[in-house]
Amino acid sequence: MNFYTSIFKNSRIVSIKRYPEGPLEEPMKGMEGKILTAVFEIEGQTFMALDGGKAFKPSGVVSFLVDCKDQTEIDYYWDKLSEGSDPTTHQCGWLQDKYGFWWQITPQMEKWLSSKDDEKSKRAMKAMLKMKKIIIKDLENA
Repeated sequence: MNFYTSIFKNSRIVSIKRYPEGPLEEPMKGMEGKILTAVFEIEGQTFMALDGGKAFKPSGVVSFLVDCKDQTEIDYYWDKLSEGSDPTTHQCGWLQDKYGFWWQITPQMEKWLSSKDDEKSKRAMKAMLKMKKIIIKDLENA
């Protein structure tokens, strides 16, 4: 939560609730005093993080889209969110951060991928598939 709120300028921590102190029974044993839930906001969107233990891990089934206005924003969010991550997980504007969450750091891709000119869309798609971080100039050149 601190990692994400440090990256996005319009963000804040709303509340933190902890597991109770004292001995807890399974499956909560060992979680005493740790964060149970934390509510935070990023760019007006509310999130709740829940620490249910090691059994719950992030999945690539869900990703968070950061719709960037220009290359400067793409570079900023890509650099910050990929910090400490495994670069082999990065492809086509997607990255998995160091906590295992998936992000799409892209400009408004419809401009290139949904062109009325099918050949133009195909060239843009081919260029994008070769990228890790999206480079707008390369999409425009395609």
